[in-house]
Amino acid sequence: MDILYSDFFQRALAGGLLIGLTAPLIGIFLVLRRLSMIGDTLAHVTIAGVALGFLIEVYPIAIGLVFAVLASFGIEKLRKAYKTYAELSIAIIMSGGVALASILFTLGMGYNTDVTSYLFGSIYTLDQTDLVVVGAVALVVVIVVSLFVKEFFQLSFEEDAAAVNGLPTKLLNMLLTVMTALVVSTAIKIVGALLVSALLTIPVATSLLIARSFKSSIVLSVIISETAVVLGLMIAGIWNLAPGGTIVLLLISMLILTLVGKRGFST
Repeated sequence: MDILYSDFFQRALAGGLLIGLTAPLIGIFLVLRRLSMIGDTLAHVTIAGVALGFLIEVYPIAIGLVFAVLASFGIEKLRKAYKTYAELSIAIIMSGGVALASILFTLGMGYNTDVTSYLFGSIYTLDQTDLVVVGAVALVVVIVVSLFVKEFFQLSFEEDAAAVNGLPTKLLNMLLTVMTALVVSTAIKIVGALLVSALLTIPVATSLLIARSFKSSIVLSVIISETAVVLGLMIAGIWNLAPGGTIVLLLISMLILTLVGKRGFST
């Protein structure tokens, strides 16, 4: 139990709570727009940026963040080019991210172990700089979502109708995708690139089963996310388990229990 009071655990808890807040705030709009896989895409591109950061000896998360934002612009451009097949943009950018990451891995064989920690998460290694970056991103996401929640809501359900109503859909699409890139790039050190989409989607999927309104689904998804982060970190810390994997398995367990409970009430 002493681990729960250590400095590195407190930093991990702070970082986890911040991502636990921002991921579902963005994830709710991704799920409603059927863009759940965009998290995986941006995570793979971010890993390529992290690898480059290690190679040129620049703060890896900063380079990963730049890569993710650039990829978000690419996704939006391709989404417009392939309106009928919008999912192609995600597949193309993901392929490019994986390809670039693999090349950078081979160029920097000496730091492969460090990059691997970003694949599976290394929340216990968060330092003060990481917390500042995560906190800044959390602040930006909360402000943007608060200001444009109604516009994002309309965009998520009917983009064409939103455009007819005079909303700047191109700008809103780009803003939402960039916000996703910021969240994903800062979350990979906490849960890992392979698991980051779980924080974006599973809390939302659970909340949509029981929420009675859009606002309540946002609140519930954040509560579910934060609960999984806190319990996951405590369980992982006490029993020496992988924090990212523990958090995600807790989220899946909560989803299953909700499905079972809802089926029980409906029969």
